[in-house]
Amino acid sequence: MRALTLLAALSAAGASVTASPLGPPKSPRSSASDINPFVGKKLFANPKWAAKLEDTYKSFTQKGDKANAAVVRKVEKIGTFVWVTSRSGLSEIDDAIKAARDEQSRTGQKQVVGLVLYNLPDRDCSAGESAGELSSKNDGLRIYKEQFVKPYAAKLAAAKDLQFAVVLEPDSLGNAVTNTGVEFCKQAVPTYREGIAFAIKNLQLDNVALYLDAANGGWLGWGDSLPLAAKEFATVLSLAKPATIRGFSTNVSNYNPYLTSNTTRPRDSYTAGSPSYDESHYASSLSPYLIQQGLPSHFIIDQGRVALPGARKEWGEWCNVGPAGFGHVPTTDQTVLQNGNVDAIVWVKPGGESDGQCGLAGAPRAGAWFGGYVEMLVKNADASVKN
Repeated sequence: MRALTLLAALSAAGASVTASPLGPPKSPRSSASDINPFVGKKLFANPKWAAKLEDTYKSFTQKGDKANAAVVRKVEKIGTFVWVTSRSGLSEIDDAIKAARDEQSRTGQKQVVGLVLYNLPDRDCSAGESAGELSSKNDGLRIYKEQFVKPYAAKLAAAKDLQFAVVLEPDSLGNAVTNTGVEFCKQAVPTYREGIAFAIKNLQLDNVALYLDAANGGWLGWGDSLPLAAKEFATVLSLAKPATIRGFSTNVSNYNPYLTSNTTRPRDSYTAGSPSYDESHYASSLSPYLIQQGLPSHFIIDQGRVALPGARKEWGEWCNVGPAGFGHVPTTDQTVLQNGNVDAIVWVKPGGESDGQCGLAGAPRAGAWFGGYVEMLVKNADASVKN
């Protein structure tokens, strides 16, 4: 699952970061509770993902690498989002609810269950590595609404004892902003808008915090793209009125660092000319345009995988990038975040699941387990994972 990072025209104009003057801000459209859903809770650690990591643990153990085997044990306990990507996959919600309830009961620690809703008709219109089961030409929008979104919402509504954070349709609106030069994407935009608005309206639940996906800083974070992105998000929210969202998700399934600095992680050369040279700065760059459109400016930022410096020659490299490592552990600690717009660092993409048959040699189809890749993520894991 990944779209083109930028159109050629936007890449050519990358040095342009002049922002359009903003008028008086409108009243932000925020969630009913307006409370960070991650504070005081543990991001649910999916035991199904932990089970997949057992082979990684055994591999390190067989090599006598006790240090990295111990890191795997720590990774298995870190919370990740559960992806629900098809009608048959709706059972993943049931499994996550049961496991989260068991964990909540066992530990007394309130859980926040991270879910991804990802099954739009004509999804992944520009890249195609994660094309889904539904087509707008084959009654896909109706099926999406009736057989995917409605039962999805019903399952969450029935689990009032749990808090959910739902990421809505990664990459889709990013394609609507920059990739309408691709005919398939151009045709898909009305479907994307209507489908996402329907999901927002149906997930207006007290125990659900919605995060509309905002791609990543390398894609929509350029000066010319920021107001266009905010306008697109506002268009979708206007279709869902009076429904609300908590905020936006960024860097889902991508590899951008959260925060760069001269003393820790240096900026990559390909970020020159962009105000959004890391994901924290992307949140800060996009925030005023969201507020101007009457939208909330809260963010969760995926750091499940982060490219090491020098791993990419351009931002457009998105598939099984290497070398990379597990990023900073999920947290709401502002001494780490250093950005009041950010609700939390999270792990949305479960490390080890392939982006597609691209990138590093031997990569399997999108979503399939890539054993060699997850070993690399462990070896290069952030210090917060290892400590």
